[in-house]
This record gives sequence, C-alpha cells and structure tokens, in this order.
Amino acid sequence: MEFAKRLQPLRSNVFADMDRAKSLARAAGQNVIDLSLGSSDLPAAAHITDAIANSLSDSSTHGYLLFNGTKSFREAAAIWYEQKFGISVNPETEVLPLIGSQEGTAHLPLAVLNPGDFALLLDPGYPSHAGGVYLAGGQIYPMPLLAENQFLPVFEDIPTPVLAQSKMMVLSYPHNPTTAIAPVAFFEKAVAFCREHRLVLVHDFPYVDLVFDDRNSAIEATGSEENRKLMAPSIFQADRDKSVAIEFFTLSKSYNMGGFRVGYAIGNPQIIEALRQVKAAVDFNQYQGILNGAISALIGPQDTVKTSVETFRKRRDAFVNALHGIGWQVPVPPATMYVWAKLPAPWAQDSVKFCTQLVQSTGIAASPGAGFGKSGEGYVRFALVESPEILAEAVRRIAEFQSRAM
Repeated sequence: MEFAKRLQPLRSNVFADMDRAKSLARAAGQNVIDLSLGSSDLPAAAHITDAIANSLSDSSTHGYLLFNGTKSFREAAAIWYEQKFGISVNPETEVLPLIGSQEGTAHLPLAVLNPGDFALLLDPGYPSHAGGVYLAGGQIYPMPLLAENQFLPVFEDIPTPVLAQSKMMVLSYPHNPTTAIAPVAFFEKAVAFCREHRLVLVHDFPYVDLVFDDRNSAIEATGSEENRKLMAPSIFQADRDKSVAIEFFTLSKSYNMGGFRVGYAIGNPQIIEALRQVKAAVDFNQYQGILNGAISALIGPQDTVKTSVETFRKRRDAFVNALHGIGWQVPVPPATMYVWAKLPAPWAQDSVKFCTQLVQSTGIAASPGAGFGKSGEGYVRFALVESPEILAEAVRRIAEFQSRAM
C-alpha cells in the first residue's frame, strides 16, 4: 500500500522510540525506572473522581455531547481563568472544550495554515506542535532556545522571507523540556511582534501551576530573581483584548487527570470558531461524566494542586541534589515536572545514544534532547514521576553507568 506523504515526517517520535528501547530493556531482564514520559503518577483528587463516578448511573450522560451540552464546563473554565488572572472570558465565544490540549495544538494548524505556510515553533519544543503543522501541509521555522537567552526565542533572528510566509507562532511557558519561565515582558514583546506581522499567537500552557516556591527549597535555586518568583503568566496578561492569541490549558498536570484527556482553549473568538469548525469535523466531545469531574476540579478545592506542586518540588530537590552529588552540575528547574540536563562527554552531541545505552545498561529511561528538536541535542530530559527514593536509586545507577563509560 502507498500512504500519504504527510505521514513521513511523523515517523520519528521521541516517545515511541524510547518505548521500543524500554521494551528491549525489559525483555533483557532490566528493572526499568521510567523517567522518559511526563505522565503524573499522582492520583486525581477524590472530589474529581467522585463526580465522574456519580455520573455513570445517570443515563442522560451516556449519549453524544455537542457544543451546547458543554456550557457548564465552559462556564467553569471562564470562572477559573477570571479568578486566576483577572481576565474576563466569555464562555460562549471564547472557550472551546478539548480532548486534552494536545488535540488543540495539533488541530489548530488545519484552521490557520495553507500548504506551504510557515509556523514559527520553539526548538526544542513539544513534538505535537510540529506534528500538527506537518498534517496541515505547512513548513516549520524552528526558533532556537539557548541557555544564554534564558531559553527564550530571539524574534529578530527570524528571516524576513520566512516572516512573509508565516501565519502562526507557537510558544509554551513554563517550557517543556527546558523548564524555563517567560516573564510578562516577553509575552508583551511576542504579542506586539505577532500583531505587526499578522500572526496567530498560540500559547500552550499545561504547566501553569507547576511553578516552585524556592524559599522552601532544600537547595539553592539558580537563574534570575524573576525566574525564582511564583509566576506563570497567561498570554492574555499581554493580550488583554484577545486580539491575536489563543491559549491551551489541560487538566493533566495541575489536577493529575492525564488519562481523562480533558482540556480547553481560551482566546480570540474568531480563532476559537475556526478551531471549533475543525473539531466538529473530527469528533464530538468527551463523555459528560469526565467533564463533570473537570468542573469539580476547576471550581472545587485547590488544596491538592498545591500538594502536587510540593510533591514535585521535593522530588526535584532530591534528584538534583543526587546528580550534584555524583558531579553532574545541572541547573535547578524553576517549573514543570522535568530536569533538563546538559550531557557530559562522551555523549555531549549524541543524546539518543546516551538514552539508548542508559536504558539498556541500567534500566533508567529518559528522553533524548534531540527528540525535541535540533537545539535540544546535547541535553537529556528526566521526568520526576517517581518517589525521591526511586529517583535516588536512578541516580545511583546513572553514576555506575558513567563510571563504566569513562
């Protein structure tokens, strides 16, 4: 059979590649500690799962769910945003339910790009951002993220011919995989740039709550004072009239609901309507019971969010301290559930080889930086999805691996 050419750039996927490597390691008898995938191991709160469970016996929730049936969820999302950021949101025209934010970021290019148009993407960045552009027949211009620029793109470096063919820019802060936070001043610059060049500004915002208060840290935080503050601004703090932007939020990280696949977009009404048209051709919405759980998450007690953040902060401190103890001087992440580590020799420019050899030799699975883009080469991403004790064991095995390789 001959399949569509658009599938060709989708064949390489960092998570699929590591899944194969993990399977081979398990088959060889390794006890795998999987730090490659950012899927929270923490449970969703009881008031969330209770709302879902109570919906199961209500037969009115068992049918297809169209847009009008999502009104209560859209209202809850609007209230959450208004309370968190002081930004007014119209639940009828400025909110769209999604099957996780990845659905939104992958489908939006179909509504924005014509074949051959450019999308400006972060490099390194989350793989689905590129996947959606490829499916739409678009071209990608990678904006390099370098440590010396605090992992923020330099808009002035984008070539004029590329800008002339560009239709959208995708940002995502706090950033996966680098863990960087972008200040409001940067977003203000991005909004002005996108207005000037008539670009749709997309902000993927899954780690809004996973920002650490390092006043209570067991280790000294690195980076600027601004990056150490508890802040994860919304793009709409820079685009208050929603002139060019759309922002995607998922309940996967803040509320440990990754498997429930629920999120939403907030943004410019025209962009929301365009994405809604694409979505209508692809699917209905989630089961009403899942949205009932999401409503409980958004408007219910927020204590568990704080508890989850504190859990990941303790894990971060334990893992970074242990790496420092074996001589691997990684920076302290200000946000997210990851550690972004520059690789030592002899793997400084071969992150795939490092991760493949590491899981084969020790059972420790991590994500190679090259899988997130060209500028990710030379780094490895560890997900903090295990207890401090298991993370310490992972570092012990890493130390043995390094000593054998040196």
